[in-house]
Amino acid sequence: MDFRLAILAVYLGFAALEAVTGRMRTRAITAADWRLDLVATGLTTALINPLVIACSGAICGFLAPDAAGSLRDWPLWAMVLALLVGDDLLQYAWHRASHSVPFLYTLHRAHHSAHYMSVQMMFRNNVFYYALMPSMWVSGALVYLGMGEVYVGYLAVKLSVIAGAHSSVPWDAPLYRVRALRPLMWVVERVISTPSTHHMHHGLHADDGVTHYAGNYGNLLFFWDVLFGTARITRRYPEAYGIENLSPQPWHVELTWPLARLRD
Repeated sequence: MDFRLAILAVYLGFAALEAVTGRMRTRAITAADWRLDLVATGLTTALINPLVIACSGAICGFLAPDAAGSLRDWPLWAMVLALLVGDDLLQYAWHRASHSVPFLYTLHRAHHSAHYMSVQMMFRNNVFYYALMPSMWVSGALVYLGMGEVYVGYLAVKLSVIAGAHSSVPWDAPLYRVRALRPLMWVVERVISTPSTHHMHHGLHADDGVTHYAGNYGNLLFFWDVLFGTARITRRYPEAYGIENLSPQPWHVELTWPLARLRD
C-alpha cells in the first residue's frame, strides 16, 4: 500500500492554497532554504518514511510471522486509538525530547532554522530525524498487524492538520473573530494543532510574548500539550521565526549531520 499518495495530495493542496493567496514565496526564503526544503521533503516522503514502514513490517514478519493481519478485525475506534497512542503520542514525546536532548536537537534544528512558515518546510528535518523516529516504526508494526487501510485515512487527516499548522495561511485567524464560533474554536485549539499554537513554537524571540519554543509540541493532537502541561494558547502569531542565538549551518549539513560535520 502506497502511503505517499496521501502525503502528496495533502502537500500539493496546501501548496496550491499558499500560491493562490500569494503566501508561498516570501523574502525570507533563500536558495539554500529551497534546496533544504525540497530535498528533505523528497527524501522523507519518497524514501525514508516508506522504507521505515517496510522495514518495520519486515522485522515483525521475521519475529512474529503468524501475527500478520491479526488485528484487521478490530473495530475502527480501537484502531484509531491505537494509532493516536502508538503514532501521535509517541511522536509528541519524540518531538519534546528533541528540544532537550542535544543529539536529537541537532537532528531537529533544520526544522527551526527556517525564517518563515510554509507547508514546504513541514518535512524540513535531518534525514536521520525521521529514520530514527519511534512512532514511524510503531506505525509500521500496526500496519503489519492489519491496520493498513485505516492508517492511510489516519495519515491523511494527520498530515492535513500538520500542513495546516505549518502553512503560511492562518486559517484559524478569521474564525477566532466570529462570535458564534468562539465555543467551537475554544475546543478546536485544545484538541488539534492550529497555525497559531504551532507558529508560536517556531518563533524567533523567546521574549516577544508569543513564542513558546519549549512547548506546543503536538503534531495531530494539541491535546497532548494540554494533558502534559506544555501548552500555551495566545491566538497570536510571532513576528519572526527561526532559532535564537544559534549560528547558521549550510543546508546540506543540517540535512545529513552527523555524516557532514557542523561548523564551529
